[in-house]
Parts: sequence; C-alpha cells; structure tokens
Amino acid sequence: MLKTETPNERHADLDQYPVPELVKAFIDDQVQALDAVRGATDRLAQAVTAAVPRIAAGGRLVYVGAGTSGRLGVLDSVELFPTFSWPRPRAIALLAGGRQAMFEAVEGAEDSHEQGRLDVEGVRVGPQDVVILIAASGATPYVMGALEAARAAGALTVGIANNPAAPVTLGADIAITLNTGSEVISGSTRLKAGTSQKIALNTLSSAIMVRLHKVYGNLMVDLRPTNAKLVRRAVSLTMRATGADEETCRRTLAQCGYQVKTAIVAIVKAVDATSAEARLARAGGSVRRALGEP
Repeated sequence: MLKTETPNERHADLDQYPVPELVKAFIDDQVQALDAVRGATDRLAQAVTAAVPRIAAGGRLVYVGAGTSGRLGVLDSVELFPTFSWPRPRAIALLAGGRQAMFEAVEGAEDSHEQGRLDVEGVRVGPQDVVILIAASGATPYVMGALEAARAAGALTVGIANNPAAPVTLGADIAITLNTGSEVISGSTRLKAGTSQKIALNTLSSAIMVRLHKVYGNLMVDLRPTNAKLVRRAVSLTMRATGADEETCRRTLAQCGYQVKTAIVAIVKAVDATSAEARLARAGGSVRRALGEP
C-alpha cells in the first residue's frame, strides 16, 4: 500500500476526539509537510538550476496534475503574473478534466493516460520548456501520459510525488519526493501531501524568478500593479529601494508606467524613464547591475 494511503495508526479514534484535540491533530500533522520539503532541498535546487537557462531562453513553465495536485499547479501558475509580471502564455497549467475540474471533481479524468499525452502535445511543449508533473500517489495515469509526451518533446521534466520510488519521479529528469507518509484522514492527500506540494511549488517558481532578476534584494520589484493594493505596494517598494519620498516615487512610477524596476533605476541614477529602461535592458533586467552594484 502507498504511504499516502496507509491508515494513520496515531489517530485511529479521530472521530471521537474533542474539538480542541481534533483541531490540534490536523495542525500538528502539517509540520511533517515542511519536514518533507526540507528533505527535498537538494533536488529542488537541482530543478531550479536546470530550469533557469531554459526559461531564460524563452521556455515556459508547464504544470500538470489532477485533483488537488492539479489545482495547486493552476494556483502557482496564475500567481506568477501579478507577482513577477511573468507573461501568462509562459505559465501554463494542465488540469485533468480541464477548467471545470478547478471548481468541481470531474470523475475519471485523472485515469486517462491518453488525455495527459494529448494535452501536453496540444500546448506544443518543446525543448526549452520545463514541465512540472505533480501527483501525490506518483502514478496518476493522466500525469504519466503527460510525462511521456513531455519527454518525447525534449522538455525538462520535474516529477513531484509524495511516495518514494513513484513512477512519475522515476521517469522524470529530476525527481522530487515529498515523503509525507500517512494522512490524519487516511488517503486524504489534500491535507499534508497537498501542503508539501504547495510549499515545493512556491519554492521552485519563486527561486526561478529570483534568478531571472525579478527580485532586487528581497523586494518583488517586477510586480504588476493591477489593483489599488498593488499600486500602493509598488509605491512602498520603490520608496524602500531608493529612500525617496512618496511623492517622488509616485511621480516617477507614473512616468515609468508603474514599472518598479524602471522607477528605481530612474530615481537612483537620476535619469528619465527611457534611459532607465535602456540601463535595465543592458543589464539583462537586473536592477543591481543597472545600478552598478556588485
């Protein structure tokens, strides 16, 4: 039996717990999710290192999964645009059952090996793409079909599973095993298995974005201010990075189309928006290099 499906002997009487003890059991069990991701640190670092050159050369991040795993892939993909101004067409999520499955279970969708293959072929995955295949069991047919197609296309494949020696990790270029063991509610991998996947995906995509110069220091200076909250955040980030007052930062951001990186360079180097953009272009998008910092 898969570790993720094995009944948790510590909580055999879960349904009889008093509410405080019940809540504590769920919370305490989540600690193992973080431990599992820590155990995969080296493999996550390997995935980032391998992915960055392909993505920098124009490749895409392609997430593939079913059920909770697939929805977590969708979540990671859609958040890259507002957080890092990452182009939407370059972060694709393939979910067994399609868009409908984001909101309700599509029975049997995950069982189609053929559909996984067709979905990957449908988005024309190629050698520069990075395909992240997520499956708690590590053997979901839809994901395995996608893995087959991604490997045939020459893409970099990263397999993420919550069981050791899982088919998706054994077949991928880079294997990330998040060994979370049995769940408090036996087999419910939306619990700590899902939590570990969320942490791993956040870590993987965010580290890639840092290496692509989407971050200056630890400031997310390439955000896309698509609402009032993010506009305020853009102003705050510009103030923090430059030490300039709010009025100066707001005025400069407006001149720079609310591109924080451009505004920082414009303020610090006392140049106009066009010159700041040119400096950033020569520096490969790196604020630090554009400012002449080591």
